[in-house]
Amino acid sequence: MLNMDTLAERVLRGELLSVEEGVALLNLPDTETLRLVDVAWRVRRQAFGDEVKVNVLLNAKSGLCAEDCAYCSQAKGADTGIPRYRVLSPDEMVGEAKRAQDAGAQRYCIVLSGRGGTWGEVEHVAEATRRIKAETNLEVCACMGLLLGDEGRKKAEALRGAGVDAYNHNLNTHHDNYGNICSTHTYEDRIETLTHAAAAGMSTCSGVIVGMGESERQIAELAATLRCRNADSIPVNFLIPIDGAALDGQQTTAHFTPWSCLRVLCVFRLFNPRAELRASAGREIHLRSLQPLALLVANSIFLGNYLTEAGQEAGADWQMLQDLGLRPARSGAFKAEAKEVVPVGV
Repeated sequence: MLNMDTLAERVLRGELLSVEEGVALLNLPDTETLRLVDVAWRVRRQAFGDEVKVNVLLNAKSGLCAEDCAYCSQAKGADTGIPRYRVLSPDEMVGEAKRAQDAGAQRYCIVLSGRGGTWGEVEHVAEATRRIKAETNLEVCACMGLLLGDEGRKKAEALRGAGVDAYNHNLNTHHDNYGNICSTHTYEDRIETLTHAAAAGMSTCSGVIVGMGESERQIAELAATLRCRNADSIPVNFLIPIDGAALDGQQTTAHFTPWSCLRVLCVFRLFNPRAELRASAGREIHLRSLQPLALLVANSIFLGNYLTEAGQEAGADWQMLQDLGLRPARSGAFKAEAKEVVPVGV
């Protein structure tokens, strides 16, 4: 039996929980989940206090992807009606970055669809990053697909040389489930991408999309894997069923409740006590009225919309954080009336 009274102390002194303990936490009854949230809050507060990292996404290239990721609205064969356009210009990226800073963000995430960035796209993002670092106080995270082989290593080095702080590439699901959601690349390709990003000196941002048929044990193993890989940022997404995507998710998210989603966040926090844990896409749909409790576990959110799906209105996010007594990770305006931000193409 888990001893909830000593769980926080074990984590805070550096003890790694076992996968079996993670599974037990995921299976706690709803009536015990507030106790688990309190444990996670104690761990989160030790590392991050009352701070929240606020991130804004830019959909800098939409659709036009040859990968067949079953969950994705931009995948090959998906009939989702999303906007499709090639990479934005550096001027457009910089302009949107300034909007993000005005909206209160600390990190600006430049996302391009596709298997991996071309050298031309890398150069666009590199030029934009140099200007963003010169003209704003934002961190820059790039998400440009796979970085494979020697060319991938060189692209990672070019992005870091331009000032990119972090590289996002999610593991998404468990190794044993990966073949069920994608056939055009492998889980090992994702691991290689993270390895090249870290070797180039970029912070690694890698998380999951819960709700694609993974078991509770696989969820716990993913939390442990990200700890072992020293992921600096971990976005935890809850699958948004999208009409026209290969995996609409209804069959895999039907069992979700706000309490079960909170338990997932708590497991990722307790396995990764010092990581920037982000309550990401799907929080509005699956956590619903319990969203504020998620920010006692996670210490990071996306402000405004996601890549192709609508998020909660930005003013509501600011109000939620203010009501909780939380503040941005860096100095700046913290007001419920903060400007709305809507990433390009969403």
